[in-house]
Amino acid sequence: MSGRRGGTVRAAPRWGRALLAGIDRVGETGRLARGRAVVRGGQVLSWRAEPGVVVGEVQGSQPRPFTAALVVRRMRPEELELLVEEIRASPGTLAEVVAGLPPASLEPLLLPDTAADLDFDCTCPDSARPCKHVAAICHVFADRLDEHPRDLLTVRGVDPEALIGAVERESDTADPADPYGEALELPALPRPAPRPALDDLDPVLLRQALRSTAPDEAIAAMGWKDLAALYRALEE
Repeated sequence: MSGRRGGTVRAAPRWGRALLAGIDRVGETGRLARGRAVVRGGQVLSWRAEPGVVVGEVQGSQPRPFTAALVVRRMRPEELELLVEEIRASPGTLAEVVAGLPPASLEPLLLPDTAADLDFDCTCPDSARPCKHVAAICHVFADRLDEHPRDLLTVRGVDPEALIGAVERESDTADPADPYGEALELPALPRPAPRPALDDLDPVLLRQALRSTAPDEAIAAMGWKDLAALYRALEE
């Protein structure tokens, strides 16, 4: 999942607010708040979240944007087992996870909130932890979690579909009469919904590629806009 052009910062509901609270405890006092102004100023050019990291390009004082990253430790196998057990033990929890709305009861297991869980990285010269560019990435991701809390699973390295399968799976499902499962009826193949081509592009890598061939940042930005317009025209 990714976003472009961070806009406004909203008061974060449960998941976003809890994530920011954990980051604030790990980072230097008062640093996280500086990211709000960066987001409001539209300086977050693009970002993406993937297993173990939320990374994006943030415009700073230099012509080229900085690459800022919130690094998140992936869940260990034993932590994943605890998560599966917790979901199994709580009726209705699996349905909420399937719906993309993990309940607050999973917060202690899912949310990273210690120095061992969180780290910060940026190409800017500021050595603060976090710098304002990383702080801005933290805010846009927290804002994303407000409406899509399931994305926290992705960042923690948990495949939502694999998690659902692990919860539904019995401890021993083998049929003694059919140990290789030859008589099992296989599920239908998934039929993913079509997605706009532009959404499948990595905005950070694409901008870096455009800058490698463009004489300056303005030309690279123009190339991005032209490419976006081309893809939109192809979808019509």
